[in-house]
Amino acid sequence: MNTASRQDAVTRAQGWALALASVASFMVVLDLLVVATALTTIHRDLGASIGQLEWTVNAYTLAFAVLLMTAAAVGDRFGRRRVFAIGLGVFAAGSAACALAPGVGGLIAARTVQGIGAAMVMPLALALLNAAIPPQRRGWAMGIFGSVTALAVVVGPVLGGAITQGIAWQWIFWLNVPISLLAIPLALRRLQESYGPRAPLDLPGVAVGTGAALGLVWGLVRGSSAGWSSHEVAGTLAAGVVLAVAFIGWELRARAPMLPMRLFAIRGFSVGNLVAFLMNASITGAVFFMAQFLQVGLGQDPLSAGLRLLPWGVAPFLIAPRAGKLADRIGERPLVVSGLLLLAAGFAWIAVIAIPGMAYPAMLAPMMISSAGLGLAVPAVTRAVVGSVPHGDIGKASGSFTMMRQLGGAFGVAIGAAVFATAGPGRPRLAGPAKPDAGRGGRTGSTTPPGQGRRCGSSQAVSVIAARGQRPVQGVIFRACGPRQFPHPCQRHHGWTCVATAGRGWNHGVGGRAEDRC
Repeated sequence: MNTASRQDAVTRAQGWALALASVASFMVVLDLLVVATALTTIHRDLGASIGQLEWTVNAYTLAFAVLLMTAAAVGDRFGRRRVFAIGLGVFAAGSAACALAPGVGGLIAARTVQGIGAAMVMPLALALLNAAIPPQRRGWAMGIFGSVTALAVVVGPVLGGAITQGIAWQWIFWLNVPISLLAIPLALRRLQESYGPRAPLDLPGVAVGTGAALGLVWGLVRGSSAGWSSHEVAGTLAAGVVLAVAFIGWELRARAPMLPMRLFAIRGFSVGNLVAFLMNASITGAVFFMAQFLQVGLGQDPLSAGLRLLPWGVAPFLIAPRAGKLADRIGERPLVVSGLLLLAAGFAWIAVIAIPGMAYPAMLAPMMISSAGLGLAVPAVTRAVVGSVPHGDIGKASGSFTMMRQLGGAFGVAIGAAVFATAGPGRPRLAGPAKPDAGRGGRTGSTTPPGQGRRCGSSQAVSVIAARGQRPVQGVIFRACGPRQFPHPCQRHHGWTCVATAGRGWNHGVGGRAEDRC
């Protein structure tokens, strides 16, 4: 084979590695969010309670985040391509089980299986990609990989809403099956097998590390619903911290550690993981609360709200591949710093201008600025973490990086919810559904029309809950400051019972506690 043919073969191998890794990561990240806009329909079809609906999301998140490091270690030991292909099969089986679930219990169990498959796919996709791409082209590859993953974050709610409204909620899971089954033989034929250092599996490290991740993630995802001071949340968080300390102690003296502590002496690895945690916390929290603000504050339905989030995915998709190539030439630091500054500037701008009933076009500029920062920072951070370690540690670096991103996402939503729940002069209380007062046009508890609120010197926290029948299906908390015209959710959701309370009532500033219902 001549030199040109060898170069073409290498290029094809790199292309297949990039394509398969990107498609697999897109599916995994998509399923973190795609179910959010289908919860209302799942509630109706399966008769699920609010707690059960919460676990259709939490089951996937927990299994995914908790097993990432374990899956990366198993892939290093038994073959990354092999474990990646098995993970795709597990993910397909879990997706089919979700679509066929006869009840909510079966759906939660199937989502757990999905999460196990996702944990096997995501870190090994990144490890296989980095093993296939030479260091001088790694930034370019990370740019494309990161842009596809970022696109999944904002496409998830849109796709879930469109499929649920246009076909049926089961199809958000059926779509994964043919894609996964097609990817398995392609991965086995087109990807080169790779291994980590030949060493025995660190079973004590796997057990303690998994327990630490389980405690931390469980506490974070359950904090808002169970209460941060509850025995469940406080106990699991404390156990997670204790096990994390024990994990570090064990890894320092283990002969073949699952996560060598020497990697944290590498600045790119240690700082990059910290940046990934904080960046994912801010992005995930922003996407979550912006979706709620668009629905409750601006009166959009779930699909319309998802479409209005798309600007956050367009810029990274266009910028990240170019930013990755630039990182190959100038290094990661300038892109990470400039990207984080743009991200912070865009989020701060949105925080300043966001008010109920505002015009959506006013948010486009800050959304594009923050998404441009995301497009600059993500490929550079990924390259810094994975590209700074020795070749044999790529699998471990990929697992820790993905783990830190998932922990950051759970942390961002949990802390954001805690801040909003405690904002204002008093803790907001969610009222239960009640029958409308026909004599007052369906409104009870207050005669002050919406919009006549207190002035901005004493803003208030407002909690909104929408329910059909007797089961609430979505709780939202945001900050309202008026006097401003505030669109009541009941004007948008016909046939729903919408209840709001906030210390002194639904955007009211007169009298004691008041409620509006419709």
